[in-house]
Amino acid sequence: MKLLYYILFFAIFGSRYLFVICQNVPSPRRQQTSTLVGARLYFFGGGISPTSITNEVWYLDLSSSFKISTPPWHSNVAMPVRYNLGSSCLSPIDSSTVFLIGGRTWTVTTGNYSYTSSVYKFDSKTSQWTTPTINNFNSSFEARNEMQAVIDDYGKIFVFGGNDYINPTRTPISNVYNDMNTLDITTMTWSTQAQSQSALTNYAYTATLLPNGLIVYIGGYSGSNTSTSNTNMAQIQVFDTKLYAWSTKPASGSIIASRRHQSAVLTQDGNIIIYGGSTHDSSGNIAYVFSDIAVLNTNSWVWSVPSVSGISAPPLMQHSAVLYKNYMILAFGATSASILYTNNIYILDIQNYTWVTTFNIPTTTKPAKQTQSNGNSSADQANNSSSNLYIGIGIGIGVVILAIVLFVIGFFIYKNRHKQEIIATPGTSKDDHIRETHISTIYTPGMPPPAKYELTPTYGVPLPGNNYHSS
Repeated sequence: MKLLYYILFFAIFGSRYLFVICQNVPSPRRQQTSTLVGARLYFFGGGISPTSITNEVWYLDLSSSFKISTPPWHSNVAMPVRYNLGSSCLSPIDSSTVFLIGGRTWTVTTGNYSYTSSVYKFDSKTSQWTTPTINNFNSSFEARNEMQAVIDDYGKIFVFGGNDYINPTRTPISNVYNDMNTLDITTMTWSTQAQSQSALTNYAYTATLLPNGLIVYIGGYSGSNTSTSNTNMAQIQVFDTKLYAWSTKPASGSIIASRRHQSAVLTQDGNIIIYGGSTHDSSGNIAYVFSDIAVLNTNSWVWSVPSVSGISAPPLMQHSAVLYKNYMILAFGATSASILYTNNIYILDIQNYTWVTTFNIPTTTKPAKQTQSNGNSSADQANNSSSNLYIGIGIGIGVVILAIVLFVIGFFIYKNRHKQEIIATPGTSKDDHIRETHISTIYTPGMPPPAKYELTPTYGVPLPGNNYHSS
């Protein structure tokens, strides 16, 4: 029976392992960009290793509850280029078109660095990619990356600063900027504001658009092409999208360490929550990755550090963050100075400042419009075909393994019962037992037995003599 136990153990363990492999889950990555479209949180591109950039598109379905250990991942139509260190924003005109601005692009086939268009357009309803024609495009923006775009209610995208990754062998490898570029998606017209002396050159920051039209820039690196330093977190740069004017807001309260590549979300009460980020040494190498939460009140310009409960997220940099209902959702990123990638998600309940392991959507308060429409059934089927394939493979392997396990169990049960079927009594052999119990006498009840009858042994065991006669 020990053999049976071993077989069962390895079959069950193996089936679990194969099921995990067959799940539709993205690989660990960093430097991706993300956008919330209805109840779908999209992720575009990213670096899956120090030398490999992906063009994959994934989304999380936030329309129903789930555990963070098994998030509802879905793959989508891939990008026309490999992509990292860019930015994306959702059109307020149709609430379905995503614009990807800037970033580093690489050819899909060879993986070589490319200087293709710095604007891509993704239709989330049809999963179609296009390269829009832009009027008055700023040629110096063509290789711009490590900046964050925001879009106002009128369809105007604002992109500040960044650097232009030109030549990895050059020193320095990039130029840094402090110009403000805008794209009006209603006319597809580009404009560039002259570089301001009052605005610091900046990249690797977070940009948050407030309802009053102010863009708040937090963290990042500032300086010149030859020398950069961490931006002071107590001096907040603000751009007024109505007046096209810069200002600096002194921030008081808690002292927040300078950083770059952190994430930021805006709450309904006007607070900006930041998470993580990193510092770098003089050689540009990552020195430290943060795992703290800080809150900036944009009414009083005061920093605070909330008390947070639950199992906290690890240190993260170059990750994604979005606010959905009362949850701040973190995904992907690098978790240490040695650049360990992750594909996990982490969720902070901002009402209670608690890290949670389950994403709960109350059915009584969920608006129907937040669930992605299934009206585009053909596109949805195309988007989820790979997901269904992986699920089918997983189920098929599971069924085969289960059938093998049941067969093995049945075989051992049958063999064990067959051994116990014949048990000899003391003083007799198995053959004697067969002769005594398996000889059939054939006659009609109520009538005397025939003068001659035949005794037939079973199991093919011959008896002495073939015929017996009555006296």
